[in-house]
Formats: sequence, structure tokens, C-alpha cells
Amino acid sequence: MERNTVLELKEKAARVRMLSVEAVYGAKSGHPGGSLSIADVITYLYFERMNLDPNDPAMESRDRFVLSKGHCCPALYSALAIKGYFAEDELKKLRKLGGMLQGHPDMKGIPGIDMSTGSLGQGFSAACGMAAVAKRKGYDWRVYTALGDGEIEEGQVWEAAMFANQYKLNNIIAFIDCNGYQIDGAVSDVMDPNPVDEKFRAFGWFAQVIDGHDFEAIDNAVNAAIESGKPAAIICKTVKGKGVSYMENNYTWHGKAPKDDEYAIAAKELEEAWIKAKEDVKNG
Repeated sequence: MERNTVLELKEKAARVRMLSVEAVYGAKSGHPGGSLSIADVITYLYFERMNLDPNDPAMESRDRFVLSKGHCCPALYSALAIKGYFAEDELKKLRKLGGMLQGHPDMKGIPGIDMSTGSLGQGFSAACGMAAVAKRKGYDWRVYTALGDGEIEEGQVWEAAMFANQYKLNNIIAFIDCNGYQIDGAVSDVMDPNPVDEKFRAFGWFAQVIDGHDFEAIDNAVNAAIESGKPAAIICKTVKGKGVSYMENNYTWHGKAPKDDEYAIAAKELEEAWIKAKEDVKNG
């Protein structure tokens, strides 16, 4: 991946983070921690990897993305807005009556959403089903999906993983956002799923472990996944609350909005990161 591409992706990701926290603050509710940890993966997919057309959201040949950890939709909504699926002003209406953006993705009401998700595990199952349809009908589009490390405690996830291996779904790539925390605390204390990569391999998947905030690592992992000829899981080591000092590695920011003074700190830190990223792009 070229240096300029990496710098541009970092700038987009910084903007995604800034808009995500702004939206949650405006809504006075939402899930900032996991939105910030998955922001780089979503940025990579929407601005570098996937075949998409914001002017034709239902384009048949498009790649599909399913945010199985649907509560982290502020990051997805922010990416879609930047990409041009809808106006950025819509983000200010997150979770508000009359607004388009619900607290979880809605495929019937939001351009660019390929699957409505909410109940954890179900999005992954739907993604595997979508990949099966593409495989059976000979379509060449791919399905990408993102799960949380808390989410994979759901038994339904492993039923779907077994299904994907059984039907040789080499057209699906799952990103596991391993930020180490869920709403009740550390994932290792609640229901430890580790080692996640070995579990996916045991279910017949091609699995890799990477730094989920490193765009070159993400790109290399996706290329290797495609070449593997198997359903593929990319286990992303990430930081919950990435980019906001007091949210990082703090599970209490799983599902609450910052207060005025807290938002002021977050907005300053995220805006500074965005400005620096823009300068880096400018200077090459």
C-alpha cells in the first residue's frame, strides 16, 4: 500500500472518529467505545477495498458489509456520510425522532446499509447466508462483516462459522474487533473466547491476527484472506475508545454518551488528530 493511501485513510479514520463521538454526544446515548475501535477497519473497507457506488446504493455488483456488532453504528454512519450516501447533518439526528439514523443499522431506511442488525450474532449469520447466495448463483461480489470479541461469546456465531466452512464460502471475510472489553468489563473475565484465531481455524477458517489500527496490516491481511480460498477471519487487536484519552481501554465507555465537559475534551483530542492527519496528507 502506498504511503499517500495510508495517510489518506488515516485522515478519513480521524474524521470518522470525530463524527462518531459528536453524533453520540448529540444523541445523549450510544456506544462510543466500540465505534472508535472499529473505525479503522470500516474506513479501510469503505474508502479503499469495497466495490461501492454511493449514487447507486443498491447496485447489484456491490460488495456487502454487515456490521454484526450493530450498536457500533456511529462509526459506520460516519463513514457512509463522508462517502456521500447521505448528508453529514443526518448524524446530528442520531437516535432522535424524525431522524433517519437509528441506534442500530436499518437496511430499509438508511442508504448503504446491507443488513439490519442488533441482536448479537445474527448479523454474522446473515452475512454467511449472503455469501452462500453469492456462491450458489455465481456472483463475484464479496461479503465483509465485523464482530466484537464480546459478541463471539454467542453460540450462533460458531454455528454460522461451521456453516461457512461446510459450504466453502471463500467469499466472506470476518473482522473480529478484539478490543478486550464488553459492557460488563474485560472479555477475559466475562467469557474468555481466546485464542480466537485457533478457534476459527478449528472451524475450518483461515485466520490471522493483526494490529487493527494499522492500515497496511489490514490490507495485507485481506489480500492473504482472498488468496487462502477459505472463509477468513481477521482478528484485529484494537483499543476500545481509540483516540479519546479517557475512553481508551475503559469498559465504562461501552454504551454511554459523554457529558458536556467530557465531550469538550474528546472533541479537542479528536479534532487535533484530524488536523494533524490532514497536514500529513498535504505534506505527503
